[in-house]
Amino acid sequence: MPFYQFTVPRGGATLAHRAEVAAAVTRVHAEVTGAPAAYVHCSFTEVESGSIYVAGEPVTSPRMVGLIRTGRSVEVRARLMHGIADAWTAITGEDKAALALFVVEIPGANVMEDGVVLPEITEDAGAVY
Repeated sequence: MPFYQFTVPRGGATLAHRAEVAAAVTRVHAEVTGAPAAYVHCSFTEVESGSIYVAGEPVTSPRMVGLIRTGRSVEVRARLMHGIADAWTAITGEDKAALALFVVEIPGANVMEDGVVLPEITEDAGAVY
């Protein structure tokens, strides 16, 4: 279910290493949450320079929006974001301070995958992905 969307200015290092980044994000998500790797989606969008702005000024660093199911603890979400950022910077050489990662939680009921609407994550459910 998790879906990680990378928006990268044209020619960015993330695009040159997208397969490695996708593999690393998949590994981090699976290790941190216990989800099978087969459920992790990654997508990369290349945009023209001058297409990403912060405080009204153009920036050249990539952005990532990750959709994950509601129910992960603050600690799990922090481990997930730091793990992704660390792997991403190790692969691409991007400065971690220049990255922006946004993790958005959505209810399982808002996701259909493999023809099944996903259950919610509950603390007593054990290994729920």
